[in-house]
Amino acid sequence: MARKKSWRDMSTGQRVMLMISGAVNLTLLIAAQRSLAKTPEAQIRGKKVLWRAASFINFFGPVSYFLFGRRRDSGLVTAKR
Repeated sequence: MARKKSWRDMSTGQRVMLMISGAVNLTLLIAAQRSLAKTPEAQIRGKKVLWRAASFINFFGPVSYFLFGRRRDSGLVTAKR
């Protein structure tokens, strides 16, 4: 079994990619949490508390919330006849 690399064992490119992926993950988490706080319960599929918990799963939680957790109106206004 290969041992985990420490910070010192990583190349500069690996360190940069790790920091970028961490920043993206944190940004997605903050965006999902903020959206959950501002969005009414009626516009969210499922319970807010479950989406809050799921958003802490690296990358997949926040992305899942934005793709599947929010209800989207079609945005089309139908004309009355």
